Amino acid sequence: MCKHILNAQVSIRSPCCKQWFDCAECHAESQSHPLAQTNEMTFVCKKCKKAFRKNMEEFEESDEYCPNCDNHFVIEAREPKARLEVEGEDARVDSRMLRDERLKGKEMPSAWEDEGEAVRLG
Repeated sequence: MCKHILNAQVSIRSPCCKQWFDCAECHAESQSHPLAQTNEMTFVCKKCKKAFRKNMEEFEESDEYCPNCDNHFVIEAREPKARLEVEGEDARVDSRMLRDERLKGKEMPSAWEDEGEAVRLG
């Protein structure tokens, strides 16, 4: 899974080392050589898990879809954004930090104890 592009729809086969990567940055991090440029690219769709080739010289709008399952793989990339959070600040994320103080010290009445009712009726 790619840490650079969160919504990667295809894996790309590198023409230089014949390995599969989700993006060019993943290739640069794991390999010591630069990514070779080529006009014919090999993809694997992450939806249907089938491989296909595309010629980048003749790339058209209809080529933005997987030929096997019509998954649109040329979409705007969602990249992770850096953010700083304080642990335990949001109760929806971690409810272990909360304690219900309302029930502390109160004993719950039992349905089988009638003594309180009988005393009140006289």
